[in-house]
Amino acid sequence: QVQLVESGGGLVQAGGSLRLSCEASGRTFSSYTMGWFRQAPGKERDFVAAISWSGGWTYYADSVKGRFAISRDDAKNTVDLQMNSLKPEDTAVYYCAADPTYNVVRIRKAVAYDYWGQGTQVTVSS
Repeated sequence: QVQLVESGGGLVQAGGSLRLSCEASGRTFSSYTMGWFRQAPGKERDFVAAISWSGGWTYYADSVKGRFAISRDDAKNTVDLQMNSLKPEDTAVYYCAADPTYNVVRIRKAVAYDYWGQGTQVTVSS
């Protein structure tokens, strides 16, 4: 069982930056694929970024590539999402997720992840 707690959300102006953090419980964190998803009101939960269990491979949605960066610190059981050049369309609730497997075919799909945090709100004003 893994419990995930996100932090770092807030209100920022367009062009600004935020850093989200997700802290995980459990002694096997280093073996999990970790992902970030987001959900805007009335929309589906969309993939944002993911990082492999080794940290050697990262994946991004086209809409955030070049602006967002995912990283993990297995010593601290954390995975972070650095978000730069934020746009109003980035406004959403951001969720951290954990997948005990590593499957490059499913890594961008929410159904692949077994554990989810409660979410943190990110609001970007124009």
